[in-house]
Amino acid sequence: MHTLTDLMSTAPFYIAHRGSGDNWTEHTAGAYSQAIQSGAKAIEVSVSATSDGVLVCHHDSNTERMTGRNLQIGEVTYEELGVLRNDSRAWIGPQTPREPIPLLKDVLDAHAATGVIFIEDKQGGNTKALLDLMDSYPDSKEHFVWKQTAGGKHYAEAKARGYKTWGYFVDNLGNRFADFADRFDYLGIYHGATDNEIKALVAYGKPVICWEIHTRWMRDRVTALGVTGLMSSNFPYVSGNAAMSQRDDFSSGVRAAGDLPWILVPTYQPTLQSEFSSVSLNNEASSTYTLGSMGPVTRDTYSLAFDMRWPMAVPDRSGTAGIAFGQADDQPYRPTAKATVGGYHLTLDAAGTMRLFSREVGALEGELLGETHSDAPKVGAWMRFRVDVTPRTITFTRLDGAVASGIANNSSHRGGYFGLNKNYQGKQPVEFRQVEVS
Repeated sequence: MHTLTDLMSTAPFYIAHRGSGDNWTEHTAGAYSQAIQSGAKAIEVSVSATSDGVLVCHHDSNTERMTGRNLQIGEVTYEELGVLRNDSRAWIGPQTPREPIPLLKDVLDAHAATGVIFIEDKQGGNTKALLDLMDSYPDSKEHFVWKQTAGGKHYAEAKARGYKTWGYFVDNLGNRFADFADRFDYLGIYHGATDNEIKALVAYGKPVICWEIHTRWMRDRVTALGVTGLMSSNFPYVSGNAAMSQRDDFSSGVRAAGDLPWILVPTYQPTLQSEFSSVSLNNEASSTYTLGSMGPVTRDTYSLAFDMRWPMAVPDRSGTAGIAFGQADDQPYRPTAKATVGGYHLTLDAAGTMRLFSREVGALEGELLGETHSDAPKVGAWMRFRVDVTPRTITFTRLDGAVASGIANNSSHRGGYFGLNKNYQGKQPVEFRQVEVS
Protein backbone atom coordinates (compact mmCIF):
# COMPACT_ATOMS: atom_id res chain seq x y z
CA MET A 1 0.00 0.00 0.00
CA HIS A 2 1.20 3.50 -0.85
CA THR A 3 0.13 6.65 0.97
CA LEU A 4 0.60 10.34 0.33
CA THR A 5 3.12 10.47 3.17
CA ASP A 6 5.12 7.69 1.50
CA LEU A 7 4.92 9.38 -1.89
CA MET A 8 6.10 12.77 -0.67
CA SER A 9 9.05 11.24 1.16
CA THR A 10 10.52 10.09 -2.17
CA ALA A 11 12.62 12.37 -4.37
CA PRO A 12 11.79 12.49 -7.11
CA PHE A 13 8.27 11.09 -6.84
CA TYR A 14 6.20 10.00 -9.81
CA ILE A 15 2.53 10.31 -10.77
CA ALA A 16 1.22 8.49 -13.85
CA HIS A 17 -0.22 11.31 -16.00
CA ARG A 18 -3.65 10.23 -17.28
CA GLY A 19 -2.61 6.72 -16.31
CA SER A 20 0.64 7.05 -18.35
CA GLY A 21 -0.93 7.94 -21.68
CA ASP A 22 2.18 7.29 -23.78
CA ASN A 23 1.86 3.62 -22.87
CA TRP A 24 -1.86 2.89 -22.45
CA THR A 25 -5.07 4.55 -23.57
CA GLU A 26 -5.39 7.60 -21.35
CA HIS A 27 -7.89 7.81 -18.49
CA THR A 28 -9.11 4.23 -18.83
CA ALA A 29 -9.39 1.51 -16.23
CA GLY A 30 -6.70 -0.40 -18.10
CA ALA A 31 -4.28 2.52 -18.05
CA TYR A 32 -4.70 3.15 -14.33
CA SER A 33 -4.30 -0.54 -13.48
CA GLN A 34 -1.30 -1.13 -15.72
CA ALA A 35 0.46 1.99 -14.47
CA ILE A 36 0.07 0.77 -10.90
CA GLN A 37 1.14 -2.75 -11.86
CA SER A 38 4.29 -1.28 -13.41
CA GLY A 39 5.16 0.36 -10.09
CA ALA A 40 3.41 3.74 -10.04
CA LYS A 41 2.51 4.84 -6.50
CA ALA A 42 0.19 7.56 -7.80
CA ILE A 43 -2.12 8.18 -10.74
CA GLU A 44 -3.81 11.30 -12.07
CA VAL A 45 -7.56 11.14 -12.75
CA SER A 46 -9.73 13.72 -14.54
CA VAL A 47 -13.46 13.76 -13.78
CA SER A 48 -16.64 14.99 -15.46
CA ALA A 49 -20.33 14.35 -14.76
CA THR A 50 -22.89 13.15 -17.29
CA SER A 51 -26.29 14.81 -17.63
CA ASP A 52 -27.72 12.30 -15.15
CA GLY A 53 -25.02 13.03 -12.58
CA VAL A 54 -22.72 10.04 -13.09
CA LEU A 55 -19.03 10.83 -12.49
CA VAL A 56 -16.74 9.44 -15.18
CA CYS A 57 -13.02 9.61 -15.96
CA HIS A 58 -12.19 11.67 -19.06
CA HIS A 59 -9.82 14.56 -19.69
CA ASP A 60 -11.86 16.57 -22.19
CA SER A 61 -15.40 17.86 -21.69
CA ASN A 62 -16.05 16.63 -25.24
CA THR A 63 -15.51 13.03 -26.35
CA GLU A 64 -14.44 13.67 -29.95
CA ARG A 65 -10.64 13.59 -29.54
CA MET A 66 -10.63 10.20 -27.88
CA THR A 67 -13.68 8.45 -29.36
CA GLY A 68 -14.38 10.10 -32.71
CA ARG A 69 -17.92 11.02 -31.55
CA ASN A 70 -18.68 14.68 -30.92
CA LEU A 71 -20.56 14.59 -27.61
CA GLN A 72 -20.49 16.91 -24.62
CA ILE A 73 -20.23 14.72 -21.53
CA GLY A 74 -22.42 17.04 -19.51
CA GLU A 75 -25.20 16.84 -22.11
CA VAL A 76 -25.55 13.06 -22.45
CA THR A 77 -26.51 10.29 -20.06
CA TYR A 78 -24.11 7.67 -18.83
CA GLU A 79 -26.02 5.10 -20.90
CA GLU A 80 -25.31 7.14 -24.04
CA LEU A 81 -21.67 7.55 -23.05
CA GLY A 82 -21.31 3.85 -22.29
CA VAL A 83 -21.36 2.79 -25.95
CA LEU A 84 -18.30 4.90 -26.80
CA ARG A 85 -14.75 3.60 -26.82
CA ASN A 86 -11.52 5.53 -26.24
CA ASP A 87 -9.16 4.99 -29.15
CA SER A 88 -5.38 5.60 -28.88
CA ARG A 89 -4.34 3.57 -31.89
CA ALA A 90 -3.01 6.61 -33.77
CA TRP A 91 -0.73 7.45 -30.84
CA ILE A 92 0.29 4.13 -29.29
CA GLY A 93 -0.12 1.72 -32.20
CA PRO A 94 -2.72 -0.14 -34.28
CA GLN A 95 -2.98 -3.08 -31.86
CA THR A 96 -3.85 -0.84 -28.90
CA PRO A 97 -7.25 -1.98 -27.54
CA ARG A 98 -10.19 0.43 -27.62
CA GLU A 99 -11.55 0.91 -24.13
CA PRO A 100 -14.70 2.32 -22.50
CA ILE A 101 -14.90 5.54 -20.51
CA PRO A 102 -14.71 4.29 -16.91
CA LEU A 103 -16.93 5.11 -13.98
CA LEU A 104 -15.02 7.09 -11.38
CA LYS A 105 -16.37 4.95 -8.56
CA ASP A 106 -15.05 1.79 -10.20
CA VAL A 107 -11.58 3.35 -10.47
CA LEU A 108 -11.61 4.53 -6.87
CA ASP A 109 -12.88 1.17 -5.63
CA ALA A 110 -9.94 -0.47 -7.40
CA HIS A 111 -7.15 1.89 -6.31
CA ALA A 112 -8.12 4.32 -3.53
CA ALA A 113 -7.11 1.96 -0.73
CA THR A 114 -3.68 1.09 -2.11
CA GLY A 115 -2.38 4.12 -4.01
CA VAL A 116 -2.48 7.90 -4.26
CA ILE A 117 -4.89 9.61 -6.65
CA PHE A 118 -4.52 13.18 -7.87
CA ILE A 119 -8.08 14.03 -8.82
CA GLU A 120 -9.45 16.97 -10.83
CA ASP A 121 -13.01 18.12 -11.52
CA LYS A 122 -12.66 19.20 -15.14
CA GLN A 123 -16.13 20.75 -15.30
CA GLY A 124 -15.70 22.65 -12.06
CA GLY A 125 -19.26 22.02 -10.91
CA ASN A 126 -18.93 18.70 -9.14
CA THR A 127 -17.04 19.77 -6.04
CA LYS A 128 -19.47 18.55 -3.38
CA ALA A 129 -20.28 15.27 -5.12
CA LEU A 130 -16.62 14.56 -5.71
CA LEU A 131 -15.51 15.44 -2.19
CA ASP A 132 -18.36 13.38 -0.70
CA LEU A 133 -17.24 10.38 -2.75
CA MET A 134 -13.62 10.87 -1.70
CA ASP A 135 -14.69 11.11 1.94
CA SER A 136 -16.39 7.72 1.69
CA TYR A 137 -13.04 5.88 1.39
CA PRO A 138 -10.99 4.89 4.45
CA ASP A 139 -8.02 7.11 5.31
CA SER A 140 -8.96 9.25 2.32
CA LYS A 141 -6.64 12.15 3.22
CA GLU A 142 -3.68 9.82 2.68
CA HIS A 143 -4.94 8.65 -0.70
CA PHE A 144 -6.36 11.71 -2.47
CA VAL A 145 -4.92 15.05 -3.56
CA TRP A 146 -7.25 17.76 -4.88
CA LYS A 147 -5.92 19.01 -8.23
CA GLN A 148 -6.92 22.19 -10.09
CA THR A 149 -5.56 25.15 -12.03
CA ALA A 150 -3.91 27.63 -9.70
CA GLY A 151 -6.45 30.33 -10.57
CA GLY A 152 -9.48 28.08 -10.20
CA LYS A 153 -12.10 27.89 -7.48
CA HIS A 154 -12.95 25.23 -4.87
CA TYR A 155 -9.47 24.60 -3.44
CA ALA A 156 -10.70 26.06 -0.13
CA GLU A 157 -13.53 23.51 0.05
CA ALA A 158 -11.07 20.67 -0.44
CA LYS A 159 -8.72 22.09 2.19
CA ALA A 160 -11.64 22.50 4.60
CA ARG A 161 -12.23 18.76 4.32
CA GLY A 162 -8.60 18.09 5.16
CA TYR A 163 -7.21 17.31 1.69
CA LYS A 164 -3.86 18.41 0.35
CA THR A 165 -4.17 20.53 -2.78
CA TRP A 166 -2.11 20.91 -5.93
CA GLY A 167 -2.46 24.08 -8.01
CA TYR A 168 -0.88 24.07 -11.45
CA PHE A 169 -0.04 27.11 -13.51
CA VAL A 170 -1.24 27.25 -17.12
CA ASP A 171 -0.63 29.81 -19.85
CA ASN A 172 -3.70 31.94 -19.19
CA LEU A 173 -2.43 32.70 -15.68
CA GLY A 174 0.68 34.38 -17.03
CA ASN A 175 2.79 32.67 -14.36
CA ARG A 176 1.28 34.86 -11.65
CA PHE A 177 2.99 32.81 -8.98
CA ALA A 178 2.74 35.47 -6.29
CA ASP A 179 -1.05 35.68 -6.69
CA PHE A 180 -1.78 32.00 -6.20
CA ALA A 181 1.16 30.04 -4.73
CA ASP A 182 0.08 30.55 -1.13
CA ARG A 183 -3.23 28.80 -1.76
CA PHE A 184 -1.81 25.34 -2.31
CA ASP A 185 0.26 22.66 -0.62
CA TYR A 186 1.90 21.64 -3.89
CA LEU A 187 2.59 23.70 -7.02
CA GLY A 188 2.61 22.65 -10.66
CA ILE A 189 4.28 23.85 -13.86
CA TYR A 190 4.39 22.62 -17.47
CA HIS A 191 7.59 21.09 -18.81
CA GLY A 192 7.75 23.75 -21.52
CA ALA A 193 8.38 26.50 -18.95
CA THR A 194 11.76 28.22 -19.04
CA ASP A 195 14.48 27.41 -16.55
CA ASN A 196 13.95 30.74 -14.85
CA GLU A 197 10.19 30.20 -14.53
CA ILE A 198 10.70 26.78 -12.95
CA LYS A 199 13.33 28.13 -10.55
CA ALA A 200 10.99 30.98 -9.58
CA LEU A 201 8.21 28.55 -8.65
CA VAL A 202 10.60 26.26 -6.78
CA ALA A 203 11.74 29.29 -4.76
CA TYR A 204 8.38 29.33 -2.94
CA GLY A 205 9.65 26.37 -0.95
CA LYS A 206 6.77 24.01 -1.69
CA PRO A 207 6.99 20.73 -3.60
CA VAL A 208 6.78 21.48 -7.33
CA ILE A 209 5.29 18.88 -9.68
CA CYS A 210 6.08 19.19 -13.40
CA TRP A 211 3.85 17.74 -16.11
CA GLU A 212 3.86 16.08 -18.56
CA ILE A 213 7.20 14.27 -18.49
CA HIS A 214 7.73 12.03 -21.53
CA THR A 215 11.49 11.45 -21.58
CA ARG A 216 14.42 10.93 -19.27
CA TRP A 217 15.96 14.14 -20.58
CA MET A 218 12.85 16.08 -19.49
CA ARG A 219 13.07 14.39 -16.08
CA ASP A 220 16.73 15.24 -15.61
CA ARG A 221 16.29 18.83 -16.73
CA VAL A 222 13.47 19.73 -14.33
CA THR A 223 14.84 17.83 -11.33
CA ALA A 224 18.14 19.69 -11.76
CA LEU A 225 16.08 22.90 -11.43
CA GLY A 226 14.58 21.76 -8.11
CA VAL A 227 11.39 20.00 -9.19
CA THR A 228 10.61 17.06 -6.91
CA GLY A 229 7.42 15.64 -8.50
CA LEU A 230 7.15 14.22 -12.01
CA MET A 231 3.73 13.71 -13.56
CA SER A 232 4.82 11.35 -16.29
CA SER A 233 3.05 10.19 -19.45
CA ASN A 234 5.71 7.51 -19.94
CA PHE A 235 6.05 6.17 -16.42
CA PRO A 236 7.64 2.71 -17.00
CA TYR A 237 10.42 4.32 -19.03
CA VAL A 238 10.96 7.65 -17.29
CA SER A 239 11.07 6.10 -13.82
CA GLY A 240 14.08 3.96 -14.79
CA ASN A 241 17.52 4.50 -16.25
CA ALA A 242 18.35 1.22 -17.97
CA ALA A 243 17.57 -0.07 -21.44
CA MET A 244 14.33 -2.05 -21.42
CA SER A 245 15.17 -4.17 -24.47
CA GLN A 246 17.97 -5.04 -26.89
CA ARG A 247 15.74 -5.39 -29.96
CA ASP A 248 12.71 -3.64 -31.37
CA ASP A 249 9.12 -4.69 -30.69
CA PHE A 250 7.56 -3.37 -33.90
CA SER A 251 5.81 -6.70 -34.53
CA SER A 252 3.53 -6.16 -31.52
CA GLY A 253 1.78 -3.23 -33.18
CA VAL A 254 2.06 -1.32 -29.87
CA ARG A 255 4.76 1.26 -29.26
CA ALA A 256 7.42 0.23 -26.76
CA ALA A 257 7.84 2.38 -23.66
CA GLY A 258 10.52 4.97 -24.41
CA ASP A 259 10.09 5.02 -28.19
CA LEU A 260 8.78 8.43 -29.28
CA PRO A 261 8.49 10.67 -32.35
CA TRP A 262 10.26 14.02 -32.42
CA ILE A 263 6.97 15.89 -32.00
CA LEU A 264 4.74 14.40 -29.30
CA VAL A 265 1.41 14.27 -31.14
CA PRO A 266 -0.25 11.42 -33.07
CA THR A 267 0.30 13.13 -36.45
CA TYR A 268 4.04 12.52 -36.14
CA GLN A 269 3.91 9.00 -34.72
CA PRO A 270 5.36 6.54 -37.27
CA THR A 271 3.15 3.63 -38.27
CA LEU A 272 3.88 0.32 -36.56
CA GLN A 273 3.30 -2.46 -39.10
CA SER A 274 2.89 -5.74 -37.27
CA GLU A 275 2.38 -7.61 -40.55
CA PHE A 276 5.94 -6.67 -41.60
CA SER A 277 7.42 -6.44 -38.07
CA SER A 278 8.46 -2.95 -39.09
CA VAL A 279 7.94 0.75 -38.46
CA SER A 280 7.21 3.24 -41.24
CA LEU A 281 8.42 6.84 -40.97
CA ASN A 282 5.72 8.22 -43.24
CA ASN A 283 5.11 11.78 -42.10
CA GLU A 284 5.65 14.36 -44.84
CA ALA A 285 8.25 16.18 -42.75
CA SER A 286 11.79 15.04 -42.14
CA SER A 287 11.61 13.16 -38.87
CA THR A 288 13.27 11.07 -36.22
CA TYR A 289 11.99 8.23 -34.06
CA THR A 290 13.93 7.85 -30.82
CA LEU A 291 14.23 4.24 -29.67
CA GLY A 292 14.43 4.99 -25.97
CA SER A 293 13.29 1.48 -25.13
CA MET A 294 16.72 0.20 -26.24
CA GLY A 295 18.79 2.90 -24.55
CA PRO A 296 21.09 3.71 -23.11
CA VAL A 297 23.67 1.30 -24.46
CA THR A 298 26.28 1.27 -21.71
CA ARG A 299 28.99 -0.98 -23.12
CA ASP A 300 32.22 0.51 -24.48
CA THR A 301 32.10 -1.83 -27.47
CA TYR A 302 28.79 -2.71 -29.12
CA SER A 303 26.98 -3.11 -32.44
CA LEU A 304 23.76 -1.64 -33.80
CA ALA A 305 22.12 -3.57 -36.64
CA PHE A 306 18.99 -2.76 -38.63
CA ASP A 307 17.12 -3.35 -41.87
CA MET A 308 15.85 -0.43 -43.97
CA ARG A 309 13.90 -0.08 -47.20
CA TRP A 310 11.94 2.39 -49.28
CA PRO A 311 8.68 0.52 -49.99
CA MET A 312 7.12 2.87 -52.56
CA ALA A 313 9.79 5.11 -54.08
CA VAL A 314 13.43 5.97 -53.44
CA PRO A 315 13.77 9.73 -52.88
CA ASP A 316 16.04 11.80 -55.08
CA ARG A 317 19.72 11.92 -54.28
CA SER A 318 19.34 14.73 -51.76
CA GLY A 319 16.97 12.59 -49.70
CA THR A 320 18.61 10.22 -47.23
CA ALA A 321 17.64 7.98 -44.35
CA GLY A 322 19.45 6.03 -41.69
CA ILE A 323 20.26 5.90 -38.00
CA ALA A 324 21.52 8.39 -35.39
CA PHE A 325 23.50 7.15 -32.39
CA GLY A 326 25.96 8.10 -29.68
CA GLN A 327 23.65 10.67 -28.06
CA ALA A 328 24.16 11.41 -24.37
CA ASP A 329 20.41 11.70 -23.72
CA ASP A 330 17.08 10.91 -25.36
CA GLN A 331 16.33 14.27 -26.93
CA PRO A 332 15.31 13.92 -30.60
CA TYR A 333 18.28 13.95 -32.98
CA ARG A 334 17.10 15.17 -36.39
CA PRO A 335 19.88 15.62 -38.98
CA THR A 336 17.89 18.27 -40.88
CA ALA A 337 17.58 20.58 -37.83
CA LYS A 338 20.12 22.09 -35.43
CA ALA A 339 21.36 19.47 -33.01
CA THR A 340 19.86 19.64 -29.52
CA VAL A 341 22.22 16.86 -28.46
CA GLY A 342 25.54 15.83 -29.95
CA GLY A 343 25.97 12.53 -31.75
CA TYR A 344 26.53 10.72 -35.01
CA HIS A 345 24.27 9.94 -37.93
CA LEU A 346 24.73 7.41 -40.71
CA THR A 347 22.91 8.10 -43.98
CA LEU A 348 22.20 6.25 -47.23
CA ASP A 349 21.23 8.07 -50.44
CA ALA A 350 19.64 7.01 -53.72
CA ALA A 351 23.02 6.17 -55.26
CA GLY A 352 23.90 3.82 -52.41
CA THR A 353 26.47 6.11 -50.81
CA MET A 354 26.80 5.68 -47.05
CA ARG A 355 28.08 8.66 -45.10
CA LEU A 356 28.92 8.99 -41.40
CA PHE A 357 28.63 12.43 -39.78
CA SER A 358 29.39 13.85 -36.35
CA ARG A 359 27.61 16.88 -34.88
CA GLU A 360 27.97 18.99 -31.78
CA VAL A 361 25.10 20.71 -29.95
CA GLY A 362 23.82 23.66 -31.99
CA ALA A 363 25.29 22.49 -35.30
CA LEU A 364 23.19 22.04 -38.41
CA GLU A 365 25.80 20.71 -40.80
CA GLY A 366 27.65 17.64 -39.66
CA GLU A 367 31.35 16.91 -39.99
CA LEU A 368 31.84 14.14 -42.53
CA LEU A 369 33.88 11.36 -40.90
CA GLY A 370 33.74 8.78 -43.67
CA GLU A 371 31.87 7.49 -46.68
CA THR A 372 31.71 4.40 -48.84
CA HIS A 373 29.74 3.28 -51.86
CA SER A 374 27.33 0.36 -52.00
CA ASP A 375 24.63 -0.89 -54.37
CA ALA A 376 21.89 1.60 -55.17
CA PRO A 377 18.75 0.84 -53.16
CA LYS A 378 15.83 -0.76 -54.99
CA VAL A 379 12.19 0.00 -54.28
CA GLY A 380 10.75 -2.54 -51.83
CA ALA A 381 14.07 -4.32 -51.19
CA TRP A 382 15.28 -4.64 -47.61
CA MET A 383 18.88 -3.64 -46.90
CA ARG A 384 20.86 -4.73 -43.83
CA PHE A 385 23.27 -2.43 -41.96
CA ARG A 386 25.54 -2.71 -38.94
CA VAL A 387 27.39 -0.07 -36.94
CA ASP A 388 30.24 -1.31 -34.75
CA VAL A 389 31.37 1.06 -32.00
CA THR A 390 34.59 0.77 -30.01
CA PRO A 391 36.10 3.36 -27.66
CA ARG A 392 38.10 4.85 -30.55
CA THR A 393 36.50 3.77 -33.83
CA ILE A 394 33.20 3.46 -35.66
CA THR A 395 32.78 0.94 -38.47
CA PHE A 396 29.69 1.11 -40.68
CA THR A 397 28.76 -1.75 -42.98
CA ARG A 398 26.07 -2.67 -45.46
CA LEU A 399 25.61 -6.42 -45.33
CA ASP A 400 23.11 -7.24 -48.11
CA GLY A 401 24.47 -7.89 -51.60
CA ALA A 402 28.10 -6.89 -52.10
CA VAL A 403 29.35 -6.01 -48.64
CA ALA A 404 30.54 -2.42 -48.32
CA SER A 405 32.21 -0.95 -45.26
CA GLY A 406 33.87 2.21 -43.94
CA ILE A 407 35.67 3.14 -40.74
CA ALA A 408 36.21 6.37 -38.83
CA ASN A 409 38.65 7.09 -36.04
CA ASN A 410 36.59 9.29 -33.74
CA SER A 411 35.60 9.21 -30.06
CA SER A 412 33.67 12.47 -29.72
CA HIS A 413 30.31 10.91 -28.81
CA ARG A 414 29.83 7.80 -26.74
CA GLY A 415 26.35 8.30 -25.35
CA GLY A 416 23.98 5.35 -25.41
CA TYR A 417 20.79 6.68 -27.05
CA PHE A 418 19.87 6.29 -30.71
CA GLY A 419 17.02 6.65 -33.20
CA LEU A 420 15.84 6.24 -36.78
CA ASN A 421 15.90 9.07 -39.30
CA LYS A 422 14.01 10.19 -42.43
CA ASN A 423 16.05 13.11 -43.73
CA TYR A 424 13.83 14.59 -46.43
CA GLN A 425 10.50 16.27 -47.03
CA GLY A 426 7.88 14.24 -48.86
CA LYS A 427 5.51 11.38 -48.36
CA GLN A 428 7.77 8.58 -49.63
CA PRO A 429 7.96 6.48 -46.45
CA VAL A 430 11.07 4.73 -45.23
CA GLU A 431 10.71 1.56 -43.17
CA PHE A 432 12.90 -0.11 -40.56
CA ARG A 433 12.86 -3.52 -38.92
CA GLN A 434 15.06 -5.93 -36.96
CA VAL A 435 16.77 -3.17 -34.99
CA GLU A 436 19.00 -4.76 -32.37
CA VAL A 437 21.89 -4.03 -30.04
CA SER A 438 24.62 -6.61 -29.45
